Amino acid sequence: MKRVVLLASACALLQASCKQKKEEVKEETSIYAVTNPLTIDTSFTKEYVSQIRSVRNIEIRAQEKGYLQNIYVDEGQSVKAGQLLFRIMPKVYEAELLKAEAEAKASEIEFENTKTLADKNIVSKNELAMAKAKLDQAKAEASLAKLHLSFTEIKAPFDGTIDRIPLKLGSLVDEGELLTSLSDNSQVFTYFNVSEPEYLNYQSSANKGKRQTVSLVLANNEMLKAKGEVETVESEFNNETGNIAFRARFPNPGQLLKNGETGKVQMVVPIKNALVIPQKATYELQDKLFVFIVDKNNVVKPREITISSELPDIYIVSNGLTAGDKILLEGVQKVKEDDKISCQFQDPKAVLGQLKLKAE
Repeated sequence: MKRVVLLASACALLQASCKQKKEEVKEETSIYAVTNPLTIDTSFTKEYVSQIRSVRNIEIRAQEKGYLQNIYVDEGQSVKAGQLLFRIMPKVYEAELLKAEAEAKASEIEFENTKTLADKNIVSKNELAMAKAKLDQAKAEASLAKLHLSFTEIKAPFDGTIDRIPLKLGSLVDEGELLTSLSDNSQVFTYFNVSEPEYLNYQSSANKGKRQTVSLVLANNEMLKAKGEVETVESEFNNETGNIAFRARFPNPGQLLKNGETGKVQMVVPIKNALVIPQKATYELQDKLFVFIVDKNNVVKPREITISSELPDIYIVSNGLTAGDKILLEGVQKVKEDDKISCQFQDPKAVLGQLKLKAE
């Protein structure tokens, strides 16, 4: 009987000891790290969908009507400024030029004869003036005929690459009809839209006389080796989207980029007085983002927040928090609403100093 009592007592003591150790472990694991949001000036790299355009891209159109007699280039060929591209059959315009030059010559002879008679006072000065006007008109018509003849030869206005040629040899070409397009791809423009807050931050932080350097991610997700520069900002915001268009220029030495391509411009966007928190201090519920606020009694309460930007390890909060709020840093998946916890405060600068944050 005594053995049974002793055994029971030993078991009770063992259970009490185990329970005490579990409570001690539980008490140790229930100490959670808390911190404050931090207000800093920072910046982050943002991607903008962009359209790529050649620095010069024009349509080559016929200025005269006629049959397409010669095509001197091929699609995709590189050409030099002044190089002959097409010829429209010039016979009619050559004949018109010969006729105009003959009329000009006849008017010149008539003017010389009238001048001789006017010098002898045989004809009036008015007749001489009429002969001079007739000569000037004939010369102008000859110059016009020469200009029309020159329009039958279509030359490249600048160095570039020939696009598609829709017409074939012998086609009847109307005045103004498209012959091809010419692109100068030695450099390219990229156009991308920036929101109003980002535009204001960009303007307030931009160094006078120094352009913003940007990068370009291509459609295959590879980065263009050459860097570009933001050159201009449009004068108006789009009322529907609230964005404004930026234009950046990129060098294109290998002619890799073509007019009409797409890509993503990466630009460093500065943010003044940004309220930042570690991403690990948040949790998502029904597509909304929350943090746990720890009140003065160490009771946790959930609070929905809105973020304006995201860096690798932190969120920039636009709504829902203030710099004086105390937030749960670790254990957000372990606690529940209205839980009272033991916590240890960590300095927010020390916390953020361990994260991937570009601060100024």
